[in-house]
Order: sequence, then structure tokens, then C-alpha cells
Amino acid sequence: MSEDPAGRFVVRAPLAGTVVALEDVPDAVFAQAMVGPGVAIEPATAEHGPGEHGPGEPATGEPSHVIAPADGRVATAFPHAFALECASGRTVLVHLGIDTVRLAGEGFAVHVGAGADVRAGDAVVTWSPRDVAAAGLATVCPVVALQADPGAVEVLVRPGDVVQAGEPLLAWS
Repeated sequence: MSEDPAGRFVVRAPLAGTVVALEDVPDAVFAQAMVGPGVAIEPATAEHGPGEHGPGEPATGEPSHVIAPADGRVATAFPHAFALECASGRTVLVHLGIDTVRLAGEGFAVHVGAGADVRAGDAVVTWSPRDVAAAGLATVCPVVALQADPGAVEVLVRPGDVVQAGEPLLAWS
């Protein structure tokens, strides 16, 4: 279900980890909300449970699935990021790590392509935060309500909260 009882569109966590404020993401485009409001998640790992490593610490562990944060159609699908067109023209961006485009897909496996319909919880990408960290890149994952009015998006979690994949992150009116 992509709506809460108040009828707001709900964006769910695409992966487990620790919530990081968007302004703390080490990329100005995300930190300054140039593409829209949202939140970020530092991924949980096999060797560290959710919340057992900080936003600046490298992630380790086995590859993990990144799931669709809502029902919708995949608008764009890259190994390191995907955009999901959802209800009422809303688009959600999930970006796996920072500057990960430089990895040219290494450490990522895309399971659905552009144009595919997905349900919240469907696997979209499998990635290895360990490989991203080994390349010297940040593993934090912004989840953004693309081009949304900041006043229309409520962040339902706080920095430092531990979330599981599928838990509500944002409510978009």
C-alpha cells in the first residue's frame, strides 16, 4: 500500500540501515535538496547490524537487495540509481552511494529495467556496499521525492533511527 490513513503517498525504505539527514550527505546536489526533499540511509551490513556503524564508516558485508519504495513504474534504471514514477505523477529517486556512477556498474546487479511495473518491496537492484566502500566511495543512499515542494513532504524518521527495508520514510501530500 502506498498511502497512509490520511491519504498521503508513502515512500518506504528501500534498504535497511541508519537514517542520515539529507543535508549530511556528502554531495551538494542531495545535501542542498537541489533535486527534492528526502532522507538518506547508511546501509546495514552482514557484519554490522543496522545502526552499528556510523554514516562516515565504510559498510561491509554481503551484497544486499534494494527494494522498490512504492508501487510504480521504473522511469530510469542504472546500476547505481533508479527513479520510480508513482501515483499522481510523483517520482522517487533512490541513489546507491555517492559518486557510484564511477564504478560503471561493478558491484551492482539491476533486476528490472526502465518501463517495468513494480510493487513496493520488489527487488530492483542488488549491490555490495563493501565494494563501494573499497572503492573509497560513500555508501550512504539518498531517497528523494524528486522536484517535490518541501512543504508537501514529511520526513517520518529522524537521523540515527534504524529502519528496516519497507518501513515508512516519507509521507508526500
